[in-house]
Amino acid sequence: MITHKNISLFFIFLLLLLLLLNLYTAINFWWFAIIVSIWFVFNLVGSSLISSNYHVKAFCRNALEKEKKIALTFDDGPGIYTLEILDLLKKYNVKATFFCIGKNIEMYPEIVKQIIDEGHLIGNHSYGHSPFFDFYNAKKIIEEIQKTDTLLEKLTSKKINFFRPPYGVTTPSIRRALKITGHKVIGWNIRSLDGGTKNKKLIFNRIIKRVSPGGIVLLHDTASHSVLVLEQFLQFLQQNNYKVISTEELLNLKPYED
Repeated sequence: MITHKNISLFFIFLLLLLLLLNLYTAINFWWFAIIVSIWFVFNLVGSSLISSNYHVKAFCRNALEKEKKIALTFDDGPGIYTLEILDLLKKYNVKATFFCIGKNIEMYPEIVKQIIDEGHLIGNHSYGHSPFFDFYNAKKIIEEIQKTDTLLEKLTSKKINFFRPPYGVTTPSIRRALKITGHKVIGWNIRSLDGGTKNKKLIFNRIIKRVSPGGIVLLHDTASHSVLVLEQFLQFLQQNNYKVISTEELLNLKPYED
């Protein structure tokens, strides 16, 4: 398995081998630079792809699911558009998982309560969703996760088990933090990109081309274009006999502990 530990050990071995050879024959400096560069690329790609399991085990789909069943997830809320998302989910009788940001929970606790009351699941998506989250040390990450957990647990009365790292990026510090907090990382295999573009046609086509049994869809409840795409997508699922189930059922993982 390609993991951060295995890759690091492999490249350290290569560097030590070059150093040893350098005792007997001159090794051009560029060989060292090339090896370090390749090592850096491996780390960059592995850290950026949540499905790679490079630093932590992430549950991104159920590959064993053969029936037309998928799960819907929403990131970065709650916010004013979450209410429209909830209305659509109720209209189509669909349950989803919302990965909430702590500072938004403080602003809209009543919306989080509505999410829970309507039978949807809640997960932790850090407190601040900082663009520098990937550079935090383990202590800071633990503080972010625990602060958000505390806010959610006031509303759920249960311990939160699901965590989704901001931007889907993982690091050694996140791995060390999760070893302490005990959260399960929930990823995705169908990324809508609705957080980066407002082109509804592009978003919709991207999703439907990637839909397959056992998949987990990533959307956001933070903008009007996501609401419009969601309704199109729910209609598509109905027409193609897909059933939306919870991440709990799809992955057979407990979202909470009493």
